Amino acid sequence: MSETPAFTLKPNVTRDQAIRAFSDGAAARLWRMRAGALRRVAEAYVPYWGYRVQYNMAGAVHTRFFALDAVSGSLDLFEFPSLPQGPQLVAVQTRNRLAAALTQDRAEGLLREKVLRVIFLQGFFKLRGGKIDVVREAQEFHIPYWLGFYGDANSARCRVLDAVRRRVEGAKATVFFEQWLVA
Repeated sequence: MSETPAFTLKPNVTRDQAIRAFSDGAAARLWRMRAGALRRVAEAYVPYWGYRVQYNMAGAVHTRFFALDAVSGSLDLFEFPSLPQGPQLVAVQTRNRLAAALTQDRAEGLLREKVLRVIFLQGFFKLRGGKIDVVREAQEFHIPYWLGFYGDANSARCRVLDAVRRRVEGAKATVFFEQWLVA
């Protein structure tokens, strides 16, 4: 167990709400049929790095704040009106905390690719000069997730609930956490 606390965004989903999300509805029935019964629910905390991103689109300079997971850069970006700090973060002592594994250069490259996709959806052709300035601004902070474990004595599968956005994640997040669990 790490001696230093993880500073994390406040979760918007309680344990009981997570259990309901993993137990109720058509998707939960499908998971029970494919993987077995819901056996356990646990929290996990993923480190994120916060960035200020500036670009020129349609003659105006835009500034946006994004956070990229510092483990592999494969999870969805978080976007904030300003990067979380101080009272927006709570200290949590936990063993279920992933370690950052990306280099700063790799993280910035992945962030640029993801931001380009976001900008493309707004009209990429309006981007002037193709220049995107990326500056890491926030200290590492964590995002809480709930993991639902399904299965039996022979196999287990993991389902993921983003505890901030209040949404069940897809296959990408499932693979991300299953790889962490077997490592």
